[in-house]
Amino acid sequence: MKHCIRSLISSFYLFVLLCSFNPVSAATTNEIETVFNWAESSFPELFPNHQATQMIDPWAFRFYPSTGVYAGVKNNDVFVLGGPWGTESPTFVGTLPDVLAQIQGSGGNGTVPACRDTAGIPPDMVITQSGNVVNITTNGQCILIPDTGNTNFCEPPAPVEPTGISILSTFNITTFQTTGIIIDLPGIPNPFDSLAQNTSSCIINAPVDATNLVVNSDICFDMTNQLSTIPSGFGITINPPVTVSTVSSSTSQQVPDCFATDAGSIFDAFTGETWVNLNGNFVSSTGLGTSF
Repeated sequence: MKHCIRSLISSFYLFVLLCSFNPVSAATTNEIETVFNWAESSFPELFPNHQATQMIDPWAFRFYPSTGVYAGVKNNDVFVLGGPWGTESPTFVGTLPDVLAQIQGSGGNGTVPACRDTAGIPPDMVITQSGNVVNITTNGQCILIPDTGNTNFCEPPAPVEPTGISILSTFNITTFQTTGIIIDLPGIPNPFDSLAQNTSSCIINAPVDATNLVVNSDICFDMTNQLSTIPSGFGITINPPVTVSTVSSSTSQQVPDCFATDAGSIFDAFTGETWVNLNGNFVSSTGLGTSF
């Protein structure tokens, strides 16, 4: 019983870390997002206001209502339609590999400025940024976590020196849902219940650009593997697959001192240190594992 609870709590903290995210293949999806993101940042007069990527087989596309322009990819070819290109038929821009090569050659890369490195994100997770708005999605899929030791999918860029800027981010949960697991342990709170509540986190030595950052997420994770060691019984019923999905949005504001806030966690972008709020006291994450 003690082992079951410990495993359940470990899975709960894993999902907390994960939440700090069709016809198109996973690798191709990231390449398509790179092209669309680059178009938005390089030609905002044609592709203004970040739009979500839509999938209608065999197309992956974004539509920009204010300009009437479509950007699309079909069978590894890139097209545009509307605006200066007219609406009679899609205009061929180039093959996806050629366009990606042009982006790299022009000094662009379609990456996310708010994130230190997105190379390690799961294949079916997509992170994009337009202006001060970051969007994280798993495109309606519940994805597996390939490496539970690497769950920081969008850490803020590490400053070359301390910035002295502290940023408090407030997370507002719009929807939260679990499937495949029922927890009813007498006298023990359901650990997943707290995930449906609004939370906050704080960054010490945050990048200057993080001051007014907005992060929207629509993600679902398949937690079946993480919970596979927990047998049904003792108030826990598991009927795989076990999934956890959430839709949320976060806003950021500068504060004098992260340790004077009620944030659920604190992260130092310069040193990499992390603290977790336990009953009003901030405890270093290096010692958190010994608590269970």
